[in-house]
Amino acid sequence: MKNVLLCFLLLATGVAYAQPSPRQLYPGLFEAVQLGRVYPDNKTFVDLLPIVPPAEVMSAYQREKDQPGFDLKAFTQRYFALPAEDTATYHSNVAAGIRAHLDTLWTVLRRPARVTAPPYSSLVALPKSYVVPGGRFREVYYWDSYFTMLGLQEAGRTQQVRDMVDNFAYLIDQVGFIPNGNRTYYLTRSQPPFFAQMVQLLAQAEGTPATLAHYRPQLEKEYAYWMAGADSLQPGQATRRVVRMPKGELLNRYWDSSDQPREESYAEDVAAGKLTRQPLPEFYRNVRAAAASGWDFSTRWFGPANTMATIETTNLVPVDLNCLVLVLEQTLARAYQQEGNKAQAALYQQKAKSRAKAIQRYCWDRQAGWYVDYDLPERRRASIHTLAGVFPLAYGVATKGQASKAARRLESEFLRDGGLLTTSNESGQQWDAPNAWAPLQYLAVQGLRRYQHHALADTVAHRWTSLNVRVFRETGKLLEKYNVEDIHKTAGGGEYPLQDGFGWTNGVLLKLLNEQKQRQK
Repeated sequence: MKNVLLCFLLLATGVAYAQPSPRQLYPGLFEAVQLGRVYPDNKTFVDLLPIVPPAEVMSAYQREKDQPGFDLKAFTQRYFALPAEDTATYHSNVAAGIRAHLDTLWTVLRRPARVTAPPYSSLVALPKSYVVPGGRFREVYYWDSYFTMLGLQEAGRTQQVRDMVDNFAYLIDQVGFIPNGNRTYYLTRSQPPFFAQMVQLLAQAEGTPATLAHYRPQLEKEYAYWMAGADSLQPGQATRRVVRMPKGELLNRYWDSSDQPREESYAEDVAAGKLTRQPLPEFYRNVRAAAASGWDFSTRWFGPANTMATIETTNLVPVDLNCLVLVLEQTLARAYQQEGNKAQAALYQQKAKSRAKAIQRYCWDRQAGWYVDYDLPERRRASIHTLAGVFPLAYGVATKGQASKAARRLESEFLRDGGLLTTSNESGQQWDAPNAWAPLQYLAVQGLRRYQHHALADTVAHRWTSLNVRVFRETGKLLEKYNVEDIHKTAGGGEYPLQDGFGWTNGVLLKLLNEQKQRQK
């Protein structure tokens, strides 16, 4: 029955991709492996390839599972394996320096195009090559890729940028949206929508403004995905990813079309579900929506109780998401302008203006001097301050006065020896203090520069790049996240060990290093 329901969910959300997920392929075995912690990381099993067809695996499992001495781990090792390319290890040459390391990593993290995925793999094949984050993240990720592309552009690898933009356009055409990553278990959700900015980056790198018009059909489809159901909403109502605000404006939220535990974190979700008072489908949906945000997990989503059991992601109208959809609207306006379609250009310009006003109305906390999320059921601004508040600066939503107040708040509340905290809450979650992440550092720097706060932007950029380079010299690694409060300790929290690689860290580091070099001239 669950398989039928999941297929229905995929069809209802426009997903045209028919490849089944691991939980669909191995009912019973999947749950036993994940809940039994056969592999410490639940993501391992869902990425494995079966050595024989699933029907044979399940037949053998049914025969053997009740036999005396049955060893589930030995069984999975007999019938499954990781692809060879995902077991290779890379050792950096620290003596060659950080720039040589970065240049090498583009090749190390590159994955080739595939016409089709391996039989019964959870991988969704992509027609052109792409760059993965690294470590356990063996596939392309949506919002990660934009920040990776910043580095690819700096490295002069424009063809790789184009290949990745083409892959995302392909996913929009095939699936109906850009999934969290190119895995079957990610096909129920997207991530922060950076496709418009990827297209802009490519247009800049190639020097061809017509790039926007070329990808306009896919930009339009992504916008339709985020706005699906908007016309039927009354003020204060929400459906899927769109919200009608109290005064009638349209904004967006994060959402996942499934209300089941995540396959790649199945044991964690089931365990967390035992602690919540929410109906389980609602709880799992909120957990999945937080995964769609990319901030998995943070007290940002937990409400006043600040625990995973009280997660309420779908109740919140996120300030960062709505700045990104604003960019999508602005990009569509420019694309239509290039095509000479003045009416459609004007329509999207008006949509963008309305959204900017709504962000100001609902997300600017005048007393705090900071942008926050909006709690729709409570009809009030969220109390927690997060680094998502820099997005209105990065994308020009703030007034000059608001930007000045936000810069002061950024310096007083978020700035530490290694860069900017994600939130000031120490919760054990990875998107909280003392951790910091490359994308947010980059957007903060860009936002500060946009409003001429260059001294603070220089400080943030210098502290962040210095931390990255020092850790590389000591360990030979560039990491997924960093502890910016105690710069001599590694970052922690989250559902998995600290990962190295790392796509977006590499991209942002190279971009900021080059900007620093340019500013010193």
